[in-house]
Amino acid sequence: MTAYDTIAEGYAALNATSLLNEYYNRPALAELAGDVAGRRVLDVGCGSGPILADLRDRGAIVTGVDSSAGMLDQARARLGSDIDLRVADLAEPLPFEDDTFDDVIASQVLHYLKDWGPSLAEIHRILKPGGRLIVSEEHPSAIFFSDRLSGGDREYFGIHERTEEWTLGDQTATLRFWDRPLHAMTDAFAAAGFLISAISEPALAPEAFDRFPEIRKHESGRFLAFILFVLEAR
Repeated sequence: MTAYDTIAEGYAALNATSLLNEYYNRPALAELAGDVAGRRVLDVGCGSGPILADLRDRGAIVTGVDSSAGMLDQARARLGSDIDLRVADLAEPLPFEDDTFDDVIASQVLHYLKDWGPSLAEIHRILKPGGRLIVSEEHPSAIFFSDRLSGGDREYFGIHERTEEWTLGDQTATLRFWDRPLHAMTDAFAAAGFLISAISEPALAPEAFDRFPEIRKHESGRFLAFILFVLEAR
C-alpha cells in the first residue's frame, strides 16, 4: 500500500476544488498540450484522473498509470471502466512497447524520485520520435523561498529530501519529495535525450479570481508555484 492509498478519497476531493490544481495546473497543462485530438497520450502519476478527463474530452486516446491503486479507483469512478488505467511505478520499467505514445504528461510526479535519469529514459523509450513530454513541477525558487521564509537555511543548490505529513479527513499520510534546482532539472532532461521547446510559469485561469478573490492583492494576479516544460524526444 502506498501513502496515497491511505488518503486517496480525500486527496481527490481536495484536487477538485483547490486553487493550485483546478485553476492553475490543469488549465496550464491543457494550454501547453494544445490540440491532442487523435493523439495517444499517457499520464504518468495520473492520480484521480482530472488531467485524463481533460485530454479525453479534447479527443485524445488516453492511458493512465499510478503507483496507488486507491487513486486509480478514484480515477475509474470519475472516468468509467473503459479507460486504460494501470498500476505502475515510475521508478520501475513501464509496461509499454517502444514508440507507443505521441505525448506523455508528468504532472507533479517527478519530485517523488531522487534520481530522474532512469524514469526519463523510460519515458523517452515509450514516446514516438518527436513525441512530447509535458512536465509540471514545483518551482525550485518557490521551494527555496518557502524554506527561507519559514526560518530554514537549506541552500538552493543540490538535491534535498523533504517530508510532509498530510491529513485529509481522518486519514494521515507521510509523503517524501526530492527538491532540486532548475539546472538539475534541465540537465536531466538533456541527458535523457529531450530538447526543451517551451518553459512556462503560468498565470491562473480567469475564473480563479471569482472563486478566490483574495488573490487580487497581487498586482499581476500571479504567484510563484509551479514551472512547466514541453520537451521533445529527439
